[in-house]
Amino acid sequence: MQAASKQRVSLRRWIWRAFASTSLLPLILVEGVLITAYFITNHSIRSSQIEHLHLSATRDIQASVQQNALLVQGQLEQIHKAIDLYAKSTEHEFTENQHLAAASLSLSADGVRYSAANDGASASFYSNITAPEKQDLYKLSLLANQDFMMKQLKDGDPLIASIYFNSWDSYNRIYPWFNTLEQYPHDMDITQYNFYYLADAQHNPDKKIVWTDVYLDPAGQGWMMSAIAPVYKGDFLEGVAGVDVTVDGILKRIEQLQMPWDGYLMLVNNKLDVMAVPKAGQRDFFLGVENQPAAEPVERERLQSPDLNLTRHPDLASLNHNLPDHPRGIVALRLNGRPHLVAWNEIPSTGWFLLAVVDEAAVMQETNLLASHYREVGYLLVAGLVLFYALFFAFMWWRTRDLSRQLSAPVQGVSRMMREIGRGNWQPAASPSDITELWSMSNQALGMGRQLAQAEFVRSSTQQRLELVMESFAEGLWEYYPLRQRFILKGALCQRFGFAANEVPMATLLENIPMEDRQAFMGFLEEARGTASVASEAEFRIRDVHGKLIWILCRGRMLEPSRLEDPSVVVVACVDITTLKQTQLDLREKTLEAEAASTAKSKFISSMSHELRTPLNAIYGFAQLGLMQPPDEASQQTANLQEIIEASEHLMQLVDDLLELSSLQAERPLPDLKPVHVASLLSNCADMVQQQVAAHGQTLRTHAPVDTWYVWADKRRLKQVLINLLSNAIKYNRPGGDITLGAMVVEGGARLRLYVTDTGMGIPPALQAELFRPFQRLGKENSSIQGTGIGLALCRDLALLMHGSMGLESHVEVGSTFWIDMCSSAFPAPGGDPTVSAIGLPRVLLVSSNPKDGEVVREALAGDFELQRVNTLPDASVVLDTTAVSVLIVATADRVPVLDTFFRGLRTRIEETALSIIVVRAAVDHASISQLECQAIVASPLERQSIRHLVLTLATKRADACLPK
Repeated sequence: MQAASKQRVSLRRWIWRAFASTSLLPLILVEGVLITAYFITNHSIRSSQIEHLHLSATRDIQASVQQNALLVQGQLEQIHKAIDLYAKSTEHEFTENQHLAAASLSLSADGVRYSAANDGASASFYSNITAPEKQDLYKLSLLANQDFMMKQLKDGDPLIASIYFNSWDSYNRIYPWFNTLEQYPHDMDITQYNFYYLADAQHNPDKKIVWTDVYLDPAGQGWMMSAIAPVYKGDFLEGVAGVDVTVDGILKRIEQLQMPWDGYLMLVNNKLDVMAVPKAGQRDFFLGVENQPAAEPVERERLQSPDLNLTRHPDLASLNHNLPDHPRGIVALRLNGRPHLVAWNEIPSTGWFLLAVVDEAAVMQETNLLASHYREVGYLLVAGLVLFYALFFAFMWWRTRDLSRQLSAPVQGVSRMMREIGRGNWQPAASPSDITELWSMSNQALGMGRQLAQAEFVRSSTQQRLELVMESFAEGLWEYYPLRQRFILKGALCQRFGFAANEVPMATLLENIPMEDRQAFMGFLEEARGTASVASEAEFRIRDVHGKLIWILCRGRMLEPSRLEDPSVVVVACVDITTLKQTQLDLREKTLEAEAASTAKSKFISSMSHELRTPLNAIYGFAQLGLMQPPDEASQQTANLQEIIEASEHLMQLVDDLLELSSLQAERPLPDLKPVHVASLLSNCADMVQQQVAAHGQTLRTHAPVDTWYVWADKRRLKQVLINLLSNAIKYNRPGGDITLGAMVVEGGARLRLYVTDTGMGIPPALQAELFRPFQRLGKENSSIQGTGIGLALCRDLALLMHGSMGLESHVEVGSTFWIDMCSSAFPAPGGDPTVSAIGLPRVLLVSSNPKDGEVVREALAGDFELQRVNTLPDASVVLDTTAVSVLIVATADRVPVLDTFFRGLRTRIEETALSIIVVRAAVDHASISQLECQAIVASPLERQSIRHLVLTLATKRADACLPK
């Protein structure tokens, strides 16, 4: 009621809303659509411009980097020519037969020869790794002839930092001169530096000019790279000629090259090592370039840090993927938090790549400024429309007030008429109005008053008739009003309970209900208040007018609220069920008496059997002692003793059967169900009765089943059943008759039937129904055939205990077949022949890529289950479609949605009774996978005992499902 009142509005507000919904809002919507179209068009134009500009910029950047690559290629070719000229000239010097004097160099205390003063020539350094007496000073004089060429080549190309020759015996001649004794390590092995070994025969068999990686110059010129060429004397590598180019020098040359949009260039080799990069590139690519003072000596070879390799940065995956395999190209990357375009072009002579990097914001700057201008124009347009509609809304609000004044008076008059009709004044005064519709409404209200007067008369008559019908019933109707805590009783119950009036307070009613029933009664009322769709129900006792307790069955539910003062009411229908409750009580007492009698019977049989065993053992023992006396005793006494022994054995068999039967009926022990090999079981049973068969002159044939057949059973109990059936077949067979023991498939491979067939007299159909009752021998009680009549009843109980069933087929004068059906250990494979290979050991399928899981599960299930392991769920699906699997263990890291989809697909093909599913996950994942359609969830890592117990439990449940429905 309160929610409905909140939705009512005044006439003025209603008119305003009508104006707004029919005129104002559509206008605003149209204007909004136009403005939106403006912004969308502006955005579309800007997007087209950006796309065109992006394509144009891509072409310009690629053209620029290609042109700059040609420039760098030209400069590097000049260096190639210089080093090639110097190397060939040096080789020529080695082939000339010149008579030169030994060079004169200073000798340090530790055996290093060096040029101590700068005389304008090259610097010399002979490492003490070659002993002074073995140092070739004539070679030094020969190489001095090349100083003029070295100076000319150095001075002719500003990019060349130095030019040098390194010999195989660690001699270094380098121009320009510097103090080599202070800069070089005295035991420097030149052959171990990349500016030597990269040009030797092993690394450069083609004797080409090669470039080194970036390294720290031992001469103190910082980070550099060298173009080197081998110098041979015949087939002997005399040394390596090289030209040093500093990284700073390369970088300055690159920075002089022009790039549009304030872009920059950087140089990388074919292994994606950064050769030269400006400071902007260091910032964008997060490259920490290591600086080294020029005057600091280097004790060993030191190459550039591997962190300056682009492959170390996963954010550059698209660049690293395309760069090595394409001589030119362009990709878009996000560098330093901003979008960039990176283009490259290969430098053929070196295999290096020149990279051009341009910030996309610089390319799109003018387009963004123009788009911002158009956006500001749109904002001004929106502001103008907001001002216009504010004035327009004010005018419409004034017009709404005027219209509401013209309509409110007649509407309020009609409202007054409705109030008076609601109070019972069926003909109130009319409300005049100049508006035709409002005048018609007033007349309709008067007509409604006349109709309500007639309806009230009909309702009063109907209520009187209903009350008369209710009073004629023995039971009654209660109405419970929770807010007032009162009951209104209708029908005969009011007089039966002795209440003075039909309206009864809650406290008065509770006084007539016993204390032990009040909680149930109050719970029934609370439950009935909580639902209006389903009736609640309760039984309790209440005292009638004579003080006698009677049982009442109440059904009630809450009605929908109809009045403001009573928002809810519970209607309860009551029925006297005292007679029914008394009948139930009598039936329960009889049931308890029957159960007590059955328990007493079982205890008596068990006690009697134990008491009989003690004297029977004594009689049996003394009879056997009597047979052990010397043979001179009378033959009649021996026959009597043999008769005593046979009678004792018969009585002990009876006692054992009684004990077994009483224990089954009293305790229902849990069998130890496991897969049992059928062929071994039948063979073992046949061996046990073979001597008895031979004594009766009979023949026992065994139909050997397939070696892969297994049944789900307790091996000891199943053997007991088969031995009992074989013993009966021997006792009740013809002399010289045949006995057959075998197994066969039934129910499509889900069950195996173990049977015993004899060629005896058979059992008439009329007596077969009594065969499995205890102590029932079908008229053989007085025959010479010993028996207790308990064996078949015991066999049937044992079969049921192992989730099996037992039956027989018998024909008079032909013979009988007794069989026991057991669950096979595995269902047949889909589409396969169940008699061939399906009924083997139950198969467990493990889905895990961890071999350790396979070892744990294999050791846990060894001997009782056959295990197969696959790595993935698709592999498992293939196996499940072609192979019979009893238990599926999933120990993969697949996500929960993937597992859920896989399991749902399995259930469309394989029923839950045929396949149990175990999910192996960490303990923290149990909540997220609790909704999966699986039978068990275990924590990883797997444990042998727990997984064995779980698989056996699920297999036992499968055996329950194997029972015939």
